[in-house]
Amino acid sequence: MTHELEIDRQAWTKRAIGHLNHETEDLSLLASLVNIPSPTGEERALAEFLCQKMQSEGLRSELQPIDSTSANALGRLGDGTGPSLLLFAPLDSAFSGIAAEELPWVGPHMRPDLLPQAVIEGDRVVGLSADNPKAHIVALIGAVRAVAKAGVPLTGRVQLAFGAGGAPSNRRPHSTRDNIGHGAGCEFLLQQGVRGDFAIIAKPGYAVAWEEVGLSWFRLRIHGTQAYVGRRHIVVDDNPIVHSAKVIATLEKWFREYSERHTSGLCQPQGAIGAIEGGWKYKPAFTPAACDLYVDLRITPRCTPMQAWRELEARLESLRATGLRIDCDLILAIPGEATDPENWIIRTCIASWEATEGRKHTPLLKTSGQTEAAILRRHGIPTARFGLPAAMSPDLLSDGEPRPKHTMGVVNAASIRRYSECIIRVIIETCTRRLHEVGL
Repeated sequence: MTHELEIDRQAWTKRAIGHLNHETEDLSLLASLVNIPSPTGEERALAEFLCQKMQSEGLRSELQPIDSTSANALGRLGDGTGPSLLLFAPLDSAFSGIAAEELPWVGPHMRPDLLPQAVIEGDRVVGLSADNPKAHIVALIGAVRAVAKAGVPLTGRVQLAFGAGGAPSNRRPHSTRDNIGHGAGCEFLLQQGVRGDFAIIAKPGYAVAWEEVGLSWFRLRIHGTQAYVGRRHIVVDDNPIVHSAKVIATLEKWFREYSERHTSGLCQPQGAIGAIEGGWKYKPAFTPAACDLYVDLRITPRCTPMQAWRELEARLESLRATGLRIDCDLILAIPGEATDPENWIIRTCIASWEATEGRKHTPLLKTSGQTEAAILRRHGIPTARFGLPAAMSPDLLSDGEPRPKHTMGVVNAASIRRYSECIIRVIIETCTRRLHEVGL
């Protein structure tokens, strides 16, 4: 009987893969998603569109409002009490697509891959978040739709969950709610009873990961003396903006040491100074009494936020010994989390990846990206992370400038299809079994 079921699963998989959308359909849907702006905290329009789309594909869907501008989108296939699989992807774009909010910090102008205006170039789409997260959403829906079309007899259920507020971001300018990022939508949907025995989070990196970093954010306040440029020659020069240069140089060297010291498992946690704030931009004749640096320090599952804070404090002591006055406050902390690599979901994702690719799986090492996987795992759900094959290319954008080495705004149809095939295999291998077969 077991052998017969394995043969059936192979047939169901082949049939489901045959029901995947043609690449033009995937690109058309993706273009529609890109054209709906969804900056962090403003995902509701996209969530509403996805609910309508999932309903039209024969899936049960539900809008889960968070507030007037933000919502999660949920979809479901199957009602059995067997193994349940949660397929998660965020809804929001890390950048807003609004020039007034992003320039000049993203560059001198808004590139095509940073605009919520999809451009279909042959077999690919260019536009804001075309790859991450929107192509991942298309691939997940496509896989579940194909399983439904193939009539696969699920013993369990598949839950699609697209969460608001996934970006590592606090409140954006003009936002009315403070808690808009850091997986706020994922945390909310889990609290509201959206669960699974296992989960896959669809994020970039075409290899299966069972652990990832967390993060700790710090505000370093460097103190000085408020002064006036017209008196600089007759008072002690104690400009905290100038002092910050010494702090920055010291930390940049220390980040490398910290990263090497904490490299373990799949992770190589990085650190960066992401923002600086000091003085009055409308009256630079007056120097301030303080200058703030904002630091993101990633942490492995084997390091706590408090441990990272103490290590940073220890490094700052050498600067304080030179006379600098520096406060260091931990302002945000999300621990890193891990799933046992021998868990069913990790082994099944790897086997599905290998069946799709026809080669042995090799995990990505020295990673430092952080996602809602930490939240899913913290809630006790064994979680695998993997996503679409990268579709970067060195050719030119339409205006003749080189394409950047890193962008979340370029993806091709072949990548979407390959990822959908992997997800189909995981769904069928997991949700057509009895609980004891998957270790439950």
